[in-house]
Amino acid sequence: MNFSEVERRLGRLPLHLPGPPPELLPVVVRPVDPAVSRLPSWPDQPTRDAAVLVLIYPDEIGEARIVLTERPAAARRHPGQISLPGGALDIEDESLTATALREAREEVGLDADAAGLRVHGVLSPIEVRVSGFRVHPVVASAARQPVLRPDEHEVAAIVHAPLAAFVPPAPIEIVTEERDGYLLRYGAYRVGSYLVWGATAAILGRFGAFLARGAEPRDG
Repeated sequence: MNFSEVERRLGRLPLHLPGPPPELLPVVVRPVDPAVSRLPSWPDQPTRDAAVLVLIYPDEIGEARIVLTERPAAARRHPGQISLPGGALDIEDESLTATALREAREEVGLDADAAGLRVHGVLSPIEVRVSGFRVHPVVASAARQPVLRPDEHEVAAIVHAPLAAFVPPAPIEIVTEERDGYLLRYGAYRVGSYLVWGATAAILGRFGAFLARGAEPRDG
């Protein structure tokens, strides 16, 4: 997908995105232990705001790429999964955009000025019940490929994914596997040897659906 065309569409971000492809949504098939009959539940807890950075840049042939991270296998939250750079809103952060940029600086060493960063807006959030976060995607583009370095405590690898991998009709693989004592079925986008699923896939699936149908004016 051509970066110049993507950046043109980003000039008119909508307030609300299309829903993610339904096949992405995780479904609990059954508990692994036959003696367990109940499905998993999540206790009521205060929802915390978080922000992630959807950072798009042109590669050497002008195609749009997006920065993702592989979480360490020993991470407390979502070990080994593919994520967007980001984290919880801190009291010192002036805005959700400030949160996303701070986290990207801490996790992957993003220098916004050197990359020629331009923030286009904040998309409608998604609720991640399993972790109690309301995640706000902050969309930005870089004039050039940013020079990044992973923080070894937070990032196992930086993944430079083609944006086209998340734009319809990009294929979605259906995966069934055990997680936390339950057999789970979900859809995922493949990027090389990585599978992108869960909240990150939902965010990028919604964003990809917007790019596929073209920009629409903001409400009001």
